Amino acid sequence: MSQVETFYDVMRRQGITRRSLLKYSSLTAAALGLGPSFAPQIAHAMETKPRTPVVWLHGLECTCCSESFIRSAHPLVKDVVLSMISLDYDDTLMAAAGHQAEAALEHTLEKYKGEYILAVEGNPPLNEDGMFCIVGGKPFLDQLKRAAKDAKAIIAWGSCASWGCVQAARPNPTQAVPIHKVITDKPIIKVPGCPPIAEVMTGVITYMLTFGKVPELDRQGRPKMFYGQRIHDKCYRRPHFDAGQFVEEWDDEGARKGYCLYKVGCKGPTTYNACSTVRWNEGTSFPIQAGHGCIGCSEDGFWDKGSFYNRLTDIHQFGIEKNADEIGTAVAGGVGAAIAAHAAVSAIKRATSRKDDQGDN
Repeated sequence: MSQVETFYDVMRRQGITRRSLLKYSSLTAAALGLGPSFAPQIAHAMETKPRTPVVWLHGLECTCCSESFIRSAHPLVKDVVLSMISLDYDDTLMAAAGHQAEAALEHTLEKYKGEYILAVEGNPPLNEDGMFCIVGGKPFLDQLKRAAKDAKAIIAWGSCASWGCVQAARPNPTQAVPIHKVITDKPIIKVPGCPPIAEVMTGVITYMLTFGKVPELDRQGRPKMFYGQRIHDKCYRRPHFDAGQFVEEWDDEGARKGYCLYKVGCKGPTTYNACSTVRWNEGTSFPIQAGHGCIGCSEDGFWDKGSFYNRLTDIHQFGIEKNADEIGTAVAGGVGAAIAAHAAVSAIKRATSRKDDQGDN
């Protein structure tokens, strides 16, 4: 038996059969957007690979990423924390506190050098030598550098760790920065969102544990499997956008009919995330479905771009490559032109028919 139990060792100890493991592997493959052929590979990894030690740090943040994470349904977070990984340190979720918690952190950093995953929620403030965020009597800035030094991989949970978020909003008195401004010698997997979707968080961990590598990232460091498309691309209101049907103001007739929310500030056309496909609360809904436009919370700088309800009037990346006003005009003009063309063709046909009749006579 390996020094650290495998995922299946833990499941078997809990009375889980191998058939259940295979079923779990199939569901996991589906959740990750992989084909059925990957299920045996996932099962093999679960049976043979030791549970990976994870250190989860908290800097300047509101803990919404943790709140999202513990609500994962596929897989359940209890399976992730108790079976798939060895969550050795998380000052929010762990039972230990104070000196015991800090001792657990030091034990993991020393015992599993080069083997543990570092997950970071929140960001470090640089002003006053990091004194605006103290953990265990020391600046979080120091704790972050210490933990990142021997980490196998680093995950930036949420927009705070990925981009800076509201802590870094102007005028940023604490000089809060995203973690890649501090950790510059290692790749960082960014999982932005305020917070990220629960199944996106557990999906990233599951992928890394299964395949032993970082998922394919886009040029900003985000996993393509979840951040490869704009929310607008798969939004169920997209047909209304293409038809030029928009909510003009809150609670108007268009809002009641479920028209596109672009004109009341929806940032779906410029936001890359899985909200419109994975959705929230076990796939139940997402902000746009609840009647509120996307605020772009997974994009860098969303907090300093003015009101969430300001319309993006110069977007040229969607539909027929026009902005919303031009699309509305084009649709109206197209309908008018089609009617006129139909009338003209009908008139020509009638005239031709009359001449043919006269010729026959």
